[in-house]
Amino acid sequence: MTELWHNPRCSKSRAAKAALDEAGVAYTERRYLDEPPTAEELDAVLTSIGAEPWEVARLNEAVARELDLKNLERDRARWIEVMVANPVLIQRPIVVTGGGAVVARDDESVRRALDSA
Repeated sequence: MTELWHNPRCSKSRAAKAALDEAGVAYTERRYLDEPPTAEELDAVLTSIGAEPWEVARLNEAVARELDLKNLERDRARWIEVMVANPVLIQRPIVVTGGGAVVARDDESVRRALDSA
């Protein structure tokens, strides 16, 4: 089953949702700000994407500045803990499929997500 980690206030997230709808893909919409992933879920998604948490963190968010996230030691477990506690820091949208996960912020990444859905 495909899952869309979605923030309806984000235009890129809305575009990914529209692309999934247009393609007729069955998916579950997870409003991750309201239902944050667990550390285990985020770790698995990051592994599937092939990224470290600092590579998909939203460093321009106010909370990132408050936490001085840019200078936080590059410890994967610590970053995941911070991102789970502050899900606004997680880049969006993320499409999770049986074939992996993709940060779907552009047309090419949305196509990759659709191909693995």
